[in-house]
Order: sequence, then structure tokens, then C-alpha cells
Amino acid sequence: MKEKSVSVKALLPVLFGFFIMGFCDVVGISVGFVKKDFQLSETVANFLPSMVFLWFLLLAVPAAILMNRIGRKRTVLVSMFITIVGMLIPFVDYNMITCFVAFALLGIGNTILQVSLNPLLTNVVKGNVLASSLTAGQVLKAVSSFCGPFIAAFAASVLGNWQYLFPIFAGLTLLSTFWLMAVHIREEAPEQASSWGATFGLLKDRTIFLLFLGIVFVVGVDVGTNMVAPKLLIERCGFTEIESAVGPSTYFAFRTIGAFIGTFLLARVAGNKYFRVNILVAIAGLLVLFFVSGQYAILALIALIGFTCSSIFSLVFSMAIQARPEKANEISGLMVTGIFGGAVVPPLMGYLTDLLGSQAGSLFVILGCLCYLLYCSFGIKTK
Repeated sequence: MKEKSVSVKALLPVLFGFFIMGFCDVVGISVGFVKKDFQLSETVANFLPSMVFLWFLLLAVPAAILMNRIGRKRTVLVSMFITIVGMLIPFVDYNMITCFVAFALLGIGNTILQVSLNPLLTNVVKGNVLASSLTAGQVLKAVSSFCGPFIAAFAASVLGNWQYLFPIFAGLTLLSTFWLMAVHIREEAPEQASSWGATFGLLKDRTIFLLFLGIVFVVGVDVGTNMVAPKLLIERCGFTEIESAVGPSTYFAFRTIGAFIGTFLLARVAGNKYFRVNILVAIAGLLVLFFVSGQYAILALIALIGFTCSSIFSLVFSMAIQARPEKANEISGLMVTGIFGGAVVPPLMGYLTDLLGSQAGSLFVILGCLCYLLYCSFGIKTK
């Protein structure tokens, strides 16, 4: 009974770490505020998400190596310390440079957190409880992503400045840090970490390479839709930056609903069929989005894209594992590295938007990502 009590006490702060993990998605609504504050072009402003997601390419494997050296809990605490520092910098001195530095540190902290938090959870719970706990963690991350735009809107409208978002996030991360430090978690002896060469050498396998690109593009769709949702409401409906927060929140709400429903449907429907149907519907919804201008139509289509794309990341991930099950650990590290797609797609969206003079440019980039995923759903066969 005592052991069970200790496990529950350890589980709660670890799960709260997933809420902190969702902070990186606030970059979608932040782009609009930063662009307005510093009078930036779309191309320059859209480099802000790159500051967050670039680090998945550079640091995912080194973070795993660090975790094997200092332990999982300490690695999580390092990630939270970096996040706290990043969130305090622009509040102390707000300018374009400190803003970009802040989101870079948020990205570094988030990369380390995503690499280390799931393994830490396995030290707290086992068996069937682990599966449900992982699901609960992803739900908390989705709730955090959903709340982020509302926190930014609250800071701007009630507190008087959207920049109060930063100390709010820093305070929540500090709470998470102290909570996790207060519990004892027993960890197994670390295994030998995978090297850069062993992980990236898998890209020589054509199937793994194509699925790796699938991860890059599905994250691109996720970040891109999160970013373009408020901008479409501003451009086509005359919304303010504060009012436009409803766009990304709608997206994350329906992405969460879609993930829940997908969990049950994928137990009954073949993964490749579910993949194909959802991507086809998402492409159809995006094509309609080029032509609508009413706020409810835009929100409905953003919701549709969020719903249909909610399970694609996990489907592509599982296809890669099925292709080379004997390399599951290396593939997991490689797929997490693919999250850097969130750093590549937004600048392309910004460039094409400046070129065309409207958010249609961003939609073209997202459409290209979806078309590649459609190819993955039909053109890649796994075991």
C-alpha cells in the first residue's frame, strides 16, 4: 500500500510535466504579436517557430546521451530550468532579439523534455497503467496547447500586455520543477545511448527516409495550421490579435477530440485506411479554405484539419517501427528529430505569403505537406 502511495505521488508531478511540454505551441499565436510589436515582414516573423523547432534536429540525440549520463529525472529538471530562464528573459528586457532568444530556449527546453519525460514515466508506472498514463500525458499536453492562446489573450486584454504570458509560463514551470524535485523516483541503470551515426544511418533505408520526411511534414502541417489560423481571421474577418486566439484554440480542441476518437477507431480499422481517409478529407478541407471568408466557415475548416490530422503523427511513427522493429530505439530517436519540420515549414509559409500578398501563400505550403503525406499513405508499404 505504501509503495502504491509513493507511485501516485510521483506520477502526478511527472504528468504535470506534459502540461509544460505543450507550452511550445503558443508560438503560433505569439507570431502575430511579435510581428505587430516590431513591424516585421511575414518572412522574418515566421522564423520565430524555427527558433523553437530547430532544436529537435540538433539536440534530440545529444539529449538522449545526456539522459543516460545524468538520469531521466535530472534531465527533465534541466529542461525545465532552461524553459524558466527563456521565459524570464523577454519579460526583463523585451526586444526582438530577446524574443527570439526566449523562444530558442523554449525550444531547447522542450526538446530535452520530450526526449526525457516519457522514459521517466516508465520508472513510475508499469503495464496497462503505463499505456493509460501516456495517454493522460498527451491529453494534458493537448490541453496546454489549447489553453496557450487563451493565456496570451488573457495577458493582453486583462493584464494589459501579452508579454505577461512569459512570467505566467515561467511560474507554472517553476511549480512543476519544485513538485518533481520533491518526490523520489527510482531509476534503472542507464543503457548505452545510441550514437548520431547509428541513428541517422537508418536514413539509408528508403522506407525509413520517406517516413522520416513524413514526420517532418506532419509537424509542418501542425505548426503551420496553428500559425495560419489566427492570421486568416485577422486578414479575412478583421479580427484583432486578441480575438484571433480562437483560431489556434479551435484547432487544438478538435485535434484533442480527434486523437481520442482515433484511439478507439484504430482498434477496429486498419491504420493505412484510416491514414488515407483522413488525409484526403484534410486536403479537401484545406482546398475549401482557400475560398471562404466567413469566421465560422474558417473555424469549421480549421477544426476539420485538426480533427483529421490528429492521429497522423502516431500512424507514421508506427509505420516506421513496423518497417524495422529491431531498430525501434534508434527509430524513436530519429522520429523525434523529425519534429524539426516545425522549423522548416513556417519560413516557407512566410516567404510565399509575402510573395503572394496574402495568407493563401501559407495555405499552399501546408497543402504541399499534406500531398506528401497522401503519398506516404498510398505509396509506402510496411509489415
